[in-house]
Amino acid sequence: MKFQVITENSKVFPGEYLLHVPSKQIVVCGAYKPIEGKIKALANGRLMEDAIANFQKIELAKSERKKKTVRQCGGCKR
Repeated sequence: MKFQVITENSKVFPGEYLLHVPSKQIVVCGAYKPIEGKIKALANGRLMEDAIANFQKIELAKSERKKKTVRQCGGCKR
C-alpha cells in the first residue's frame, strides 16, 4: 500500500478511500473542492471537512486487491 500526496493535477472522486494524516484514519471522500482547497470526508460515521494538504490518496498494488467472484447456485442454468 502506497500513499500519494494530492496535487493540483490529481483526480479525487467521491467514494474513494483517503488517508487523513493528522488523525491517521482511512476515510471515505464525500466531496472534493479544489477551488476552496478542502475535502469533505466521512470518518467514523461523522462528516468532516479539512484542507487538501491533510489527505493522501491510497494506491493498492494488483496483488493487494481482492478479486470478487460471484458464485451462483446453478439452479438457473437448468
